[in-house]
Amino acid sequence: MRPSDDIEQAMARHGDTVWRVCLAALRRAADAEDAFQDTFMKYALADGTAFRDDGHRKAWLIRVATNTCRDQRRSPARKQCSLDEEARERVASSDPYAQPSSPIAEVLDAMSQLDDPPRTPVYLALYEGYTAPEIADMLEAPVNTVYSWIARGKKTLKEALR
Repeated sequence: MRPSDDIEQAMARHGDTVWRVCLAALRRAADAEDAFQDTFMKYALADGTAFRDDGHRKAWLIRVATNTCRDQRRSPARKQCSLDEEARERVASSDPYAQPSSPIAEVLDAMSQLDDPPRTPVYLALYEGYTAPEIADMLEAPVNTVYSWIARGKKTLKEALR
């Protein structure tokens, strides 16, 4: 197991990014919290994994978070969630400062309406600043596929925000 100071440092540096990836992928705060915790648990237990630099560590965490979210979405327990529960969760996890008619709320709503993919690749490209080849490495997908996901996601967002 990794030393606690290493885990704390990774959470301090990359916790926000991992949280946003989980929330973007799962859309529900409770599910995102579970995926976030699982991601850092896997990091803590991966003591044999050596990282070239901090960027490699961040990419590894994003990849693990993406896989964890994918596994969680496929879980039979997730499919049993009622629509009322999901609506309550959405209201509870929304930003209290983002009013329903604000541009921020419109963009967040449009992002949450995207399927995944392209939601995660669009998020990584637009918000985190990763290039398509970097995203392809993280998601273990062909580079041209990532370019297509990003283009399709941007087009869908543009149409939704008109």
